[in-house]
Amino acid sequence: MSQAKQLQDTQDALNWHWRNSMRTVRFFSFDARAALPLPLLLVYARLSTVLLTVVFLLFFRFLENKGMTFPAAMRTFRQKIVETFWGVGRPGVIGVYKRKFKDFG
Repeated sequence: MSQAKQLQDTQDALNWHWRNSMRTVRFFSFDARAALPLPLLLVYARLSTVLLTVVFLLFFRFLENKGMTFPAAMRTFRQKIVETFWGVGRPGVIGVYKRKFKDFG
């Protein structure tokens, strides 16, 4: 093994943590953001809170197995809420600022 290869291996061993810095933070085998009800469970330990936490974790585990990450699921959930209250044709610009088309023909 050449000295350059040994030096490269040593540098890789010293900087191994940077390789994992963009990975999703995991709490046991769940996305850590999906474990948001766990602090609520610690404060309010009731059967209903335990069931809510388990359902929440299993639901996001199911979505993760289907290929949807936690942030993507939250964006989809927000989109569905907006479509429910404002409809599919919700404008990006309010009507006051829209230009009116004129026909000079």
